[in-house]
Amino acid sequence: MATFTITELAREFDITPRAIRFYEDQGLLAPTRAGTGGRQRVYTQRDRTRLKLTLRGKRLGLSLSEVRDLVDMYESPSDTAAQLQRFLQVLAGHRSTLERQLEDLQVTLGEIAAHETRCRTLLERAARTDADTVRGTRRADA
Repeated sequence: MATFTITELAREFDITPRAIRFYEDQGLLAPTRAGTGGRQRVYTQRDRTRLKLTLRGKRLGLSLSEVRDLVDMYESPSDTAAQLQRFLQVLAGHRSTLERQLEDLQVTLGEIAAHETRCRTLLERAARTDADTVRGTRRADA
């Protein structure tokens, strides 16, 4: 059976060992202990899969509670209708949240574009005023 150290998993998934320990504290991972005094963590293929699913859920923006539910569901012996319904509820809720965020982002991007246009217009006016001032000074000196 393949086993992994915390350093190997951290390197593979490009995260810190501290993040892995955090997921362990949250009950998402359960490594065995080895070495003197049980200080060395030994992660199994199960832990690696759970970490992969946890990171995937995190990228999707799910809460750790939602990730835990889904990871636990993934490990259940069979996908019952109740489990699948729960998964659909989580996905629907998350989709709704992301759609609201997308709408907010689109409004914000529109506002930023309007501010950028306004700033460019003001900069052009300021540049023309500065140029007129410099020409006027040169004429007065002549």
